[in-house]
Amino acid sequence: MKKNDAKTEEIKKKLEQSKQEIKEELEKFKESLDFGDETDHMEEESDESEEMGTYMGIKKLQDARLEAIDRALAKIENGTYGFCERCGKPIEKEILDIDPESALCKNCKHGGGA
Repeated sequence: MKKNDAKTEEIKKKLEQSKQEIKEELEKFKESLDFGDETDHMEEESDESEEMGTYMGIKKLQDARLEAIDRALAKIENGTYGFCERCGKPIEKEILDIDPESALCKNCKHGGGA
């Protein structure tokens, strides 16, 4: 895709919006964790441990998504956005419409490719 065409600019805005939403979601979730100064019950400690485990799992997934978004934004800047990282062919429009940070074409996502 061309760096400055309207579709690429639309995708760039969508990626930047997703990035901001993910960061805000992680911050809200982190703030909602309830770790009191006093944990005088084993059950409370267990609940807090479970909450932290849930947060860390979500954070790991969202961090991976943020990395993919950053890679896609960098590709837009250097003019390589929309091409498969594995086979080099253009990524199908329907893939990019659903998953704008996608690095692979349909064939390579499903185990094919060069």
